[in-house]
Amino acid sequence: MTDDVAGKDEVQGRTRKEMQFAMLVAAAGLVIGLRYYAELWVFEPNGLSRLSDRLPYWDFTNLWAGTRMAIEGHVAWLFDMESYRAGLRAMFSPDLPDQEWSYPPSMLLIGLVPALLPIFWAYLVWTAGTIAAFRLSLRLLPLPAGIGWAVALSPAVVTSAIFGQNGALTAALLVSSLALSRRNPLLSGILAGLLTVKPHLGILLPFAFMASGNWRAFLSAALTAGLMVVVTGSVFGFEVWQLFYDRTRPLMSAIMEAPYPQLYHANALTFFILGRSLGLSVNGSYLFQAVFTLASILAVVWMWRRASEVRFADRVVLTALLTICATPYGYTYDAAPYSLAVAWFFVRARSPNRYVFCLLWIYPYLAHLPNFNGIGAGILVPAGLAAYGLREVLRDSVPKTALTAS
Repeated sequence: MTDDVAGKDEVQGRTRKEMQFAMLVAAAGLVIGLRYYAELWVFEPNGLSRLSDRLPYWDFTNLWAGTRMAIEGHVAWLFDMESYRAGLRAMFSPDLPDQEWSYPPSMLLIGLVPALLPIFWAYLVWTAGTIAAFRLSLRLLPLPAGIGWAVALSPAVVTSAIFGQNGALTAALLVSSLALSRRNPLLSGILAGLLTVKPHLGILLPFAFMASGNWRAFLSAALTAGLMVVVTGSVFGFEVWQLFYDRTRPLMSAIMEAPYPQLYHANALTFFILGRSLGLSVNGSYLFQAVFTLASILAVVWMWRRASEVRFADRVVLTALLTICATPYGYTYDAAPYSLAVAWFFVRARSPNRYVFCLLWIYPYLAHLPNFNGIGAGILVPAGLAAYGLREVLRDSVPKTALTAS
């Protein structure tokens, strides 16, 4: 299954003792996450979670309830904040804190199946199903089975589950699209098109396709994205797209551009938020982010160009990681590609040492700490890992290029 992604010789491996250490670290990370997850299901007298002061399903309530509203003929509520919040409180609890519908309307297609179940069972199916999808995507890379499971249950994935988010699903779409781009361009493009439900997480895919001359994947992605627009409009009414543009888009821009710090900035992982924390204006922070977005694009183009000597699996892992650096809107629950990169470089015997690996592995649980101290520096660790990975693949590719030239 990995022949077209990378040969087994691309994985240098570790000693048995080092692999045992890695699995111990992974187990410890899972235990830490499960401890928080258990607390999520301890309730206050008002029925809300002690950990989050929300329902234990957290953000999943938006996907489930928003889709239920749309199915029941109230899709317009999703784009009217007061109506939406009133609908949520009527469904769940009058004490429910404020929430917003933040997704493109095409996300309603993803929510159709979960919305047919009671929310508890829908949440379990969603969480288990998206983690399984991510685990399946990891089989496209030459990772030992144990490491694959460790990544699928990594701190970033557990964080996504705690938030009731879709980080495992979006990571599965991203990794699978990249890994299949050479073997099955049509399917790769379909997966990329599906990722437009959170388009900022697919920001680098078009550049990878174009740099490699993979126009079949590029066109497949464009057609899939267009089809999702048409199907969504056919099912829920085409006016949902105008409402999304007129109301949801400015709402989410206002949330992102709000003065630093906000409570939700605690788990932010972007250079935009770092710029805001350093006192830059909104426009200044966008320019600051643009520098690193452009750098990420250039790195992807360099890796994916046809003459590239960078090994295919390295391209997949680093492009997924660079997505975190490139987007202006990202949180720890989107960081599953980061956990994949940590594991990948450890398995390939490139991590500086196993104790650094330990800190990198549990970082998604720690990323909020700088923000709580007024510094939005959460992005620096993923960016540092990306710089390290690029240095390593550049070092590997230079001798091969030199030999070819001679």
